[in-house]
Amino acid sequence: MAKLPLALYTASQVRELDRITIEDHGIPGLVLMKRAGRAILNALLARWPDPSAITVYCGAGNNGGDGYIVAALARRKGIAATVIQVAPGMRLKGDARAAMEYALVEQVPMVAWADAETPSDGVIVDALLGIGISGEVRGDSAAAIAAINASHLPVVAVDIPSGLCADSGAALGTSVQADLTVSFIGLKRGLCTAHGPAACGELLFDDLAVPETVYQRLAPSLARLDWQLLSSELTPRRADAHKGLFGHVMVIGGDTGYGGAVAMAAEAALAVGAGLVSVATRPEHVAAVLARCPEVMAVGVASGQSLEPWLERPTVLVIGPGLGRSPWSEQMLQKAVASGLPMVVDADALNIVAEGRVAASADTRDWLITPHPGEVARLLGITNAQVQSDRFAALEQLGSRFRGPVILKGAGTLVAVPGEVTGLCPYGNPGMSVGGMGDVLSGVLGGLLAQGLAPGLVARLGTCAHSLAADLAVAQGGERGLRATHLLSPLRALLNGRAVGSA
Repeated sequence: MAKLPLALYTASQVRELDRITIEDHGIPGLVLMKRAGRAILNALLARWPDPSAITVYCGAGNNGGDGYIVAALARRKGIAATVIQVAPGMRLKGDARAAMEYALVEQVPMVAWADAETPSDGVIVDALLGIGISGEVRGDSAAAIAAINASHLPVVAVDIPSGLCADSGAALGTSVQADLTVSFIGLKRGLCTAHGPAACGELLFDDLAVPETVYQRLAPSLARLDWQLLSSELTPRRADAHKGLFGHVMVIGGDTGYGGAVAMAAEAALAVGAGLVSVATRPEHVAAVLARCPEVMAVGVASGQSLEPWLERPTVLVIGPGLGRSPWSEQMLQKAVASGLPMVVDADALNIVAEGRVAASADTRDWLITPHPGEVARLLGITNAQVQSDRFAALEQLGSRFRGPVILKGAGTLVAVPGEVTGLCPYGNPGMSVGGMGDVLSGVLGGLLAQGLAPGLVARLGTCAHSLAADLAVAQGGERGLRATHLLSPLRALLNGRAVGSA
């Protein structure tokens, strides 16, 4: 097994890689199928070294053919292996049929779906559906997926969990919940975002010894971001450096009851190296912000008019953390937009924009927006479910409205620059499902922008630093009880090259 590659592909691109390998490089499809079957069995035995049995659910396509090979190779090792034929053998053609015949030669027992019982022990191999499905899974395939999930046995998915969309990462009605997935030839982008990470379990990759020249023929859809590559863009500070070289971030927000949000964003901006950080918030929150972090300059503003004089000094604004949706909130956003300063726009600032009363015709070229799926839904006038059904399409729609970088948060956070989805963040964990994480991200982005980094780089670098800091914090204390402020110390370490992580 190879380390997960950075390149990500759509289903059609993987089919093209497969075609080039077979037709232009003369590697028969059945040879690739046998390599895939061997890779699956090796991965299975590495995780579960002595399975009492292996039950392979096989469909009609090449994914099913891989499954027949797995069963045949297992039998050759003396492991009890059975195939449940969810698609009748008579439907198989080409390489998949040859794989079934190979399994018959190895005397693999085959049970028709109508006569099958859900196994009660051993390991299940999901070889039902591959990357070519479209529309919701129905009929026998849906029933087989339900049986696999209800078995509570370990599950290995061949190439992709059945029912998962290879392009979007959405479950097509239903999907297998695997413990281990081995992807082949090209890593599918849907494995890494939306429902993909939850459906895959541990994700491994095998290129099946496809020649490198095959990959040179086709540019990937996008790339998994890599912290070590991105952090190499951070140059050492000059010996005669002073705070004025590293920008002034102003965080605007903290409506009544939400003062903690601006405090966290401000501290995050300091943690990643901003020269100066200030906060404009409700007057009642100023004392708490200063008590928590005396390095932050805090000012109480009761209206947009009182904010205006304070906008002359900052070089970057972060607006949205704890902003609320009151008349005060709208005045803050109006003045921020009117300043013409580069802005990180998040949370309720985006919700106010979605309502259409403020900033409807603003020039967004200097905005970096960081919505979660619910905020995207409000901005586009669609449902949260529609966003999650195709995060890539939603991001492209946002790109037509907002002309700066966009970060679509969630499992497999996506980063886009105008007109192109450029990166997928491979870091992060479920412990981040807690209030304040987005506020810290906004502060990270603001702090990096203030230091003069290009906005597209800031979006990629800041997203990875934030998520990787969460991974480092979880490694120390676990996912439950992780707090947004736990990221501040690892963030500083990461930005100074004192902590590392790999995708």
